[in-house]
Amino acid sequence: MRIDKFLKVSRIIKRRTVANDACDAAHVSVNGKTVKASYDVKEGDIVEITFGSKKLKIRVLDVRDVVRKNDAQELYEVVSE
Repeated sequence: MRIDKFLKVSRIIKRRTVANDACDAAHVSVNGKTVKASYDVKEGDIVEITFGSKKLKIRVLDVRDVVRKNDAQELYEVVSE
C-alpha cells in the first residue's frame, strides 16, 4: 500500500491529498529515509512524520485497505512523539 494511502486509512492524516503534500515536502520518512507518496509501506516499517515542530514516530503493525474508524489505531503503534 502507498504511504499516502496508509496515512489516510490509519487516520494519522485526515486527507490523502494532505498526506501526499506532506510526502512531497519531505515531512515523511520511513526507516530513516525520506520517501515519496508512492513508497510501498510494509509491516514493521518505522514511519516518522513531522508536523511543524512536532515529530510522530510509529511502527506499522498491519496494512489493510479498508478499516473502521474504531479499528484504525490497530494498524500502528506509537514509538515516540
